[in-house]
Parts: sequence; structure tokens; C-alpha cells
Amino acid sequence: MRADLAHRSPSNPLIVPAMVSPSRSDFVVECVLNPGAFEYDGRVGLLLRVAERPVPVSGWVSTVVLGEGGDPEIVRFRKDDPAADFSDPRLVCRDGVTWLTTLSHLRLAWSTDGKTFKVDDRPALTGDGPLERYGIEDARVVRCGDEFVLTFTSVSRWGPAVGMAVTRDWRTFERKGVVLPPHNKDCAILGQSVGGRHWMLHRPTVAEFSGNCIWSAISDDLVHWGGHRFVAAPRPGTWDEARIGPGAAPISTPEGWLEIYHGATHDHRYCLGLLLLDAEDPSRVIARSVDPVMQPLADYERSGFLGGVVFTNGHVVHGDRVTVFYGAADSTVCSADFSLEELLNSLSR
Repeated sequence: MRADLAHRSPSNPLIVPAMVSPSRSDFVVECVLNPGAFEYDGRVGLLLRVAERPVPVSGWVSTVVLGEGGDPEIVRFRKDDPAADFSDPRLVCRDGVTWLTTLSHLRLAWSTDGKTFKVDDRPALTGDGPLERYGIEDARVVRCGDEFVLTFTSVSRWGPAVGMAVTRDWRTFERKGVVLPPHNKDCAILGQSVGGRHWMLHRPTVAEFSGNCIWSAISDDLVHWGGHRFVAAPRPGTWDEARIGPGAAPISTPEGWLEIYHGATHDHRYCLGLLLLDAEDPSRVIARSVDPVMQPLADYERSGFLGGVVFTNGHVVHGDRVTVFYGAADSTVCSADFSLEELLNSLSR
């Protein structure tokens, strides 16, 4: 019996930090992860999250933010500073302020076979303005008519928000700004309208009450969102007990919208599961995974910047084959194939 439903690519990891050029000579690429995925002009494209950090200085932990003019500013903390909390490798907390140890941007990678990718030399999108001083992360990509709509996490001292941009040619981008304020992230927009309106899934952060849950929203113009409804919550004592969040755009099936989502334990072990949503009301859950359809099993998923993580926000679908691109251990980009029929049959109704 298989431990999960994923058929991992024998070429994994597909993209590693050594394949990515730093955006500055005084930066190093720490991680490449969590790509949005799409098809364009006969190729598979990935919109990578590239996390960079300043070149290390002995005895110090470096953090980096974007200054008022948009240039990176490095802030360092002594490793022996008793007032600083370094327990999470992603963060430094001091005096009630949280700093990130890396600064992320979005960068394109292209492939003709979906396996071998060439990473662009320069960023496609970087943080812009006060709500993105800590960078932009974890893009989702969906095609709406002639445009590709990009949603991503905009990070600042006020927390994560949802930013948006659109493109037609993957060379020029129109920024739409922040469309959902902090604290919110993991925004996946449906590729087709439902009832004449656009729908999204998103993840506001309200851990003090019911935990980090998935919600839906509707819009007439893709920019202004309302009509928020609860969709799904973490389940105590299970693999998704601590937090859940949408992956990429839901897949349209004869049975409804199939959403691949991530769930985590309190120990930060991330797995993937499924929600089947009503075709006419995507806020209503018809069925849900009892067990993960993918969990961190391979060495490259269990060991890395944050070990024990599989996290997806991008896939491409061809017939029964769903190719999921995912971040492994918050360090590298990998892929796995799933059977759409097998995914649907795995659901608990």
C-alpha cells in the first residue's frame, strides 16, 4: 500500500538554489520554493519564490527589508543578544517586532517538457511600497480570459496581505496593489466565473478563535472583494490540526471544484489534502480528505531550511494527470503527478 497518492518525479528536486542567480552581489540565494504554475506559448512556466539573504557575517544574524526608496536595507542582530528570539530560522523577534531572515521576490522559470527548467537571471516582480517591505511570496497564477492573474503574499511589519498583478505576455505586469489587507494569504482565484461573478479562496489569520481557516469571497472586477463565507477549518488531532490554506486555483471536475490544500500540525509538518466544493456554491464543502494525499516522505522533503514540508500553490492539468509543483522543505522546487480520478475516489463524502 502506497504511503500517499503522489508519483514523485525521478528528477526531483527540479530547481535548487544553486541554479538561481542572486539579484545582488552581496546576497546569496537561500531557498527557491513554492512556485505558481501555468502554461504559455507551448511551455510550462513557474513563478518561483526566491528567498535571498545577505552574505553572512560571523557572530551576527542578518535580516533584510526594502527601504523607503525600494532598495534593500540590512539589519543585523548579535547571535548572543538575550533579547532576540532566533528559535524559528525564518524569523528574528526583538522588542515586539518581527524581522525576516530572507527577502523574497518572484522569478520566472521555463520548460518545454515540464521537467528541465531554465531560470531567468532577474526577478519578474519584487516588493513595492510599504505593504511589501518584507518582500513578496508564494504566487498563485490563474488564466482569466486573455489575462493571467497573479495573487501573492505581500509582507510587511503589519503582517501578510494579498497582492495582485496581471499580465498578458509575461514581460510586462500591471500591479493592482493589495486586494486583501493583513492578516491574510494563500489566495486562489477560480479560473471560471460562478453565477456571473469571480470567486476566490483565501486564508485570514484568526488563530485565537477557530484557527487559520479557509474562506471564500466574490467580486465583479477581480480587485474589490466581499461576500466572505467560511469554507473549512483545521481538525483537532489530525494532520491538519494547526492551520490550513488553499493551494492553486481549484480544478473544475464533473463532481465540483477540487481544491488541493495544505495542512500543518502544531510541529509545522505540512501535508496536502483535498476539498471538493459545490460547482454552483464554492463555499460549500461536499467532501474532504481524511488522510493526506501527499506527505513529506522523501529525503529532500524531510530535510532542508524547514524540514517536513510539502507545500503547493501551482499545478497544471492534462486529462487525468495533475502535475503538482511544490516546495520541498522550504528549500527546493519539485513535482509530482496525481491521477485526477484517484484523487476524487480518495475523498470522504
